[in-house]
Amino acid sequence: MRPVSEDHGPVTTPEDVLAQARAATQAQIEALTAEYAAVVEASRGDNADDEHDPEGATIGFERAQLGAVLAQATARLAEIDAATARVAAGSYGRCEVCGRPIGEARLAARPAARTCIEHA
Repeated sequence: MRPVSEDHGPVTTPEDVLAQARAATQAQIEALTAEYAAVVEASRGDNADDEHDPEGATIGFERAQLGAVLAQATARLAEIDAATARVAAGSYGRCEVCGRPIGEARLAARPAARTCIEHA
């Protein structure tokens, strides 16, 4: 499935694909940050000893899980920004290991890919 632009036409340029991926990732980061803040705020008034809570996951676990997902999204944003810089430099779509073109299918699946599938 190809990405679709705001006018519902296919996104065709690397800049468009990366801009769309950046916007989606930034929105995810904002949502995760708000959720993390809500978990921290909710835990302030509760019993600090949630390790023995029979209701399920501890607040500490929830914070750790949200923190890990947030870190992954932040790393993905950095990868997208690096790919955008490669577009500007004229090296986007070339494997950083062998210099050959990165396949269209790989770039469609992972627009920020730095290597061809052989060197992934």
